[in-house]
Amino acid sequence: MKIVDAVKAELKLPRLDIRYQLVTSQNRIPLVMNGTVDIECGSTTNLVERQKQVAFSPDIFRYNVRMLVKADSGIRSIADLQGKSVVTTTGTTSFRLLREADKGRNLEITPMAGKDHADSFLLVENGRAQAFVLDDILLAGLLATAKNPKDFLITGEALRTENQSLMLRKDDPAFKALVDRVVTGMMKSGEMEKLYARWFTSPIPPKGVNINYPLNVETKEAFANPSDKGI
Repeated sequence: MKIVDAVKAELKLPRLDIRYQLVTSQNRIPLVMNGTVDIECGSTTNLVERQKQVAFSPDIFRYNVRMLVKADSGIRSIADLQGKSVVTTTGTTSFRLLREADKGRNLEITPMAGKDHADSFLLVENGRAQAFVLDDILLAGLLATAKNPKDFLITGEALRTENQSLMLRKDDPAFKALVDRVVTGMMKSGEMEKLYARWFTSPIPPKGVNINYPLNVETKEAFANPSDKGI
């Protein structure tokens, strides 16, 4: 919304209509590339390979890729996944990261794919999959709204620290400059930390759900030294 306000001011518009577009891991990049979406505010990792297709703001969040399991499963590390069914959401980088972390171990797992994060979580909940590999913040969000959060655990070594950014068109340098200016300004002023506390460590209306995910060291560094270089 801060970016919308800045666009409105820059173009001296009395009003600027906003159209919300639901995206998935599969269609988010094509929808930005073809102009359907101007700016995507999802859980998108700023990867150097993706920069060939789209542009990114400075990182607004950094997190670790881990796994969600049932608390009584006994699974606490990647090695414990031997012979198990593991789900990842279609279009995410999670399964590739799991395979990279497994080099030399010859881990035998049965891969499964959920059509979205809720579908992947359901596969663990109903016992069809023993682990769900994803960004730990997204797993925390799913847990916060689960029927029985205490039945599950986010565990295991970090497969990678990833960096989340706002995604926008690659061929619009003026828009990127505005986005970068707004995001960096919020980080330098301390406004970003206040916004973080509002959504990640406080009850969220109307249901009062608290994701309970304190600001981590990686995100603090992103706020102190804004960067869009990607990984």
